Amino acid sequence: MIPATGYSNSMWQQNWREQIWSDLDRAWDIIIIGGGITGAGILREAARANLRALLVEQHDFASGTSSRSGKMVHGGLRYLKNAQIKLTIESVRERDRLVREGRGLVTPNAFLLANFKHDSPPDWVFGIGLMMYDTLALRWQHEHLTPQRARELVPELQSPELVGAYRYFDAQTDDARLTLRVIREAVRDGGVALNYARVESLLRQTSNVNLVANVRRNVRETARPEHSEGSNEICGVVLRDVECGRTQEIQARVVINATGAWADELRGREFLQKEHLRKLRGSHLIFPFARLPLTRAVTFLHPRDKRPLYALPWEGVTLLGTTDHDHANIETNPRITSNEIEYLMDAAQFVFPAQALTTRDIQATFAGLRPVVDTGNPDPSKESREFVLWEENGLLTVTGGKLTTFRLMAQNALDAVRARLPNMKRVIVPQRVLDRLPHDEKLFQTFPPNARLRLLGRYGQDARALLDAAHDGELTRIENLSALWAELRWAARDEGVIHLDDLLMRRVRLGLLLPRGGMDCIKEIRAIVQSELGWDDARWEREEKMYAELWSKCYGASVGQI
Repeated sequence: MIPATGYSNSMWQQNWREQIWSDLDRAWDIIIIGGGITGAGILREAARANLRALLVEQHDFASGTSSRSGKMVHGGLRYLKNAQIKLTIESVRERDRLVREGRGLVTPNAFLLANFKHDSPPDWVFGIGLMMYDTLALRWQHEHLTPQRARELVPELQSPELVGAYRYFDAQTDDARLTLRVIREAVRDGGVALNYARVESLLRQTSNVNLVANVRRNVRETARPEHSEGSNEICGVVLRDVECGRTQEIQARVVINATGAWADELRGREFLQKEHLRKLRGSHLIFPFARLPLTRAVTFLHPRDKRPLYALPWEGVTLLGTTDHDHANIETNPRITSNEIEYLMDAAQFVFPAQALTTRDIQATFAGLRPVVDTGNPDPSKESREFVLWEENGLLTVTGGKLTTFRLMAQNALDAVRARLPNMKRVIVPQRVLDRLPHDEKLFQTFPPNARLRLLGRYGQDARALLDAAHDGELTRIENLSALWAELRWAARDEGVIHLDDLLMRRVRLGLLLPRGGMDCIKEIRAIVQSELGWDDARWEREEKMYAELWSKCYGASVGQI
């Protein structure tokens, strides 16, 4: 493929933002607003179709929901309970595709569905659900376990209320790294991605184009005026650089609103239309592995309200979640509430009583906003997780959905605007979600199999360059984590880091994986990355202070932890 731009070889090295801003005044085929997994997927598919595609994100890539998910790539067992069969079928198939093609980044994991006295529904209902789950996956994997056998697999399950369990399989990932890898592979194929670039307004022009989208069953359209000659069609955006304030008008054939939970904010500014989305906050606790040493995921019903929860071993810690609450404010950094901490701790103490967990054991917390279509259901957990598309005066909004189905969302979005892109290349043969991993002898000689696969999964074609950039001693693990010191240098050098929280919360997840957000080793981090970032001492000290304040407010178990 001949790249549509000249950025594919430079990626995000020094002065990359200046290069992109100086060349924004060009004819774009498509502008994608939103740098989460949905926007990343659309950029990837657009680059494959040889479109001149630009993705813009007002904060950092994956800074919203796509770094705050439950880290699961799953088929949606819980959706069977709500009779969302189509969503489950799609999710199971996409999960299996991601496991095959995302080796080292999307990993299968054994799950234990623990059943307790007084659960509603009872355990046999879950058995029927798992039969359907495996049937949809065309693979029989689940089995029923006695309490004794369940405790052999998960010794921490010491609750006397345990009556049995089911073993089944799903998958998990590092959501922020998945988003970043999809974006970087899109950039390598000619797409352009720019963070800290806010869309201030949309450009309009008089047009007589009548878009008739090929709407599939899971696509809904808002009521809107009929397109007619003289209507004001969206033809671009006014973009502002959040870092320095400069602005630029950019024109495109198609503008796609892929801002997730923020989608109504953009729509409301432009169309004053009724909001369609319900913003739900999902919050999680993170425990040190030593305090909750699970080797497989455990799912269960909360003893209080019978909502499904899970405890998941992830990247050397154990994650417990999730809640489901309406969230009135739209913000980049929502935080857990004290009521949610109490709710999740009640569940942890009930399911794992022998661990004697208290709030003092909480290493970190995080909360994310889920966009779902608002149907007015009093129970937010029963709202549909299917994705939707709306087209209004040429602006296509794609939102809802889940991490697992991002590829399907991207393909549906491009299908819906195909009439505006007559030169879009049709992809006949189904494409991979992620590029094939390279075979690199240096990687094979340097690392054991698991560590090698982890690097390849997270960095793909960049894995060798990461090794080559490492200084002496940097190919060692950071404390007891799987992450290497060299990953910090590489991220600072070539992964579009603008602020310290970009590096520590999303590129290398030290903010979640180390106590106090990694502040205990901030001197070592500074020694590696400051020169790569090009920050003087004053800039570093400002960034360190802002990061410490952000972590304490939004990721700690209580205010003022650092």
